[in-house]
Amino acid sequence: MSIVVLKVGGASTGGVAEAVASFDVPVCVVHGAGPQITQEMERRGLVPQFVNGRRVTTPEVLEVVRESFAAVNTAICAAVGARAVPLAGDEIGLVAKRVPALGLVGEPRPCAPAAVVEALGAGLVPVVSPLARGPLNVNADEAASALAVGLGAERILFLTDVPGVYRDGELVESLAAETAESLVASGAFDGGIVPKLLAAAIAARGGVAAEIGKTEVFA
Repeated sequence: MSIVVLKVGGASTGGVAEAVASFDVPVCVVHGAGPQITQEMERRGLVPQFVNGRRVTTPEVLEVVRESFAAVNTAICAAVGARAVPLAGDEIGLVAKRVPALGLVGEPRPCAPAAVVEALGAGLVPVVSPLARGPLNVNADEAASALAVGLGAERILFLTDVPGVYRDGELVESLAAETAESLVASGAFDGGIVPKLLAAAIAARGGVAAEIGKTEVFA
């Protein structure tokens, strides 16, 4: 079965319904909620901390993460319509290895949860929030990549609020996985694009065609 994994950021949920409708193959949506989590943390007096794009997650932060994921998941399901199936990653068995230095954070492993496979097989659209068993907070880009590899997806598309990956002010049309990793390691990129590039590189190496907006990342 040809499958597309669509990763949607918390700041770019507006076009998700149109994106899902544009494919004539089964689509699995994985979403983040970065802006919402940060806003709610600040409202509660919690200071956001990041290491290479991953959010340092204490038990208090995890509570905010779960609530924010639930709200974004509901909004995306409403936008997609009747075919959407809301799925919490920790409840369906997303697998991740804990990263103790970041608190309750996990590095996801490729997997194909039965709930996702069954939904896709029934012609539905699973909408997955990136918590892993533990529960552990997982970067949404990394979770989407791990799911894409685990499901044997044909393609993963990272929807962003920018056209693609920029380098020296120019939109990059294609980037080798090895080059992407080297550039990240050298500090050429920072912020939210870092986990996207690394996740796209992992997906590409796992046999999944990976695109960040209009930028193709290939093995």
